[in-house]
Amino acid sequence: MTASTASTPSAASAASTFTLPLAPTPVVSVKPVVLEAPGRGEGLQVRISAPVTGSGLPVVVLSHGFGSSLNGYGPLADFWAAHGFVVVQPTHLDSRTVGLAQDDPRTPRIWRFRVEDVKRVLDRLDLLEEAVPGLGGRLDRTRIAVAGHSFGGQTAGNLLGLRVLDPVSGQGEDLSDARVKAGVLLATAGKGGADLTPFAAEHFPFMNPSFENMTTRALVVVGDRDDSPLSVRGPEWLADPYVLSPGDKSLLTLFGAEHSLGGIAGYEVQETTDEHPGRVALLQRVTWAYLRHALGIEDDSWTAARKALASGADPLGRIESK
Repeated sequence: MTASTASTPSAASAASTFTLPLAPTPVVSVKPVVLEAPGRGEGLQVRISAPVTGSGLPVVVLSHGFGSSLNGYGPLADFWAAHGFVVVQPTHLDSRTVGLAQDDPRTPRIWRFRVEDVKRVLDRLDLLEEAVPGLGGRLDRTRIAVAGHSFGGQTAGNLLGLRVLDPVSGQGEDLSDARVKAGVLLATAGKGGADLTPFAAEHFPFMNPSFENMTTRALVVVGDRDDSPLSVRGPEWLADPYVLSPGDKSLLTLFGAEHSLGGIAGYEVQETTDEHPGRVALLQRVTWAYLRHALGIEDDSWTAARKALASGADPLGRIESK
């Protein structure tokens, strides 16, 4: 992030309206750790980031957006790891680093391979733990969350109970995972069908989610200027995972944010269209506080975040819950 886009005083104060109970610690990151993946066509490359101190560390599996990789989302992965989480980032088959051809026979099932990638990570936590010097015995496997941005949000949602409906039968398989206790869905697609543009409906048949069974608790994050070219509905479309899902859910609406949500996909990356350090700082804190709350670690930080952002008077965003 550049000096020319430094946040205004009001933006900076919004990000600091609630303090963090933990000081940041140094982080160790190991990549790539390659997991065997029969039937996938190639091994699954994974990055693990963890604080160098602490025990009983909760785990977040972070699923990247279309085209990204384990090298992306540093503003979130680094922050979460520096404040007590082990962050695991798989590289999915749609990554530009993989270079899958459009006519590759795996392409129609890309969305399903993504879900299998996350489950494979959970299956092989022992191996991933061993790959990071000093991490052995420090994970809390009862506190696992998933997070994802854009396409990664749908991937994370599948683990929470979201179902991708077959466009012909209207049926969707339950791919939820009981090991996952909470989720964070960032700029995640809403309903399919008539809500999609003709191009999206033709080329992305997997964009036909049902949220009726997405019962696992989650924080949904949207930008009120995220006008997706895939939907005819405008920014409200991305709030569907909150509006249409049952159970314990919260919605963080970031004012002025586009699909990049201020720049979470990486440091100074080209696809960021709305670079805003203050917005990213707020998102870091709110997601961290939510994960601590949802995983049963402590509630004070999330309570403070909700209090600070409940009215909508803050210049950067608003939190609502149901």
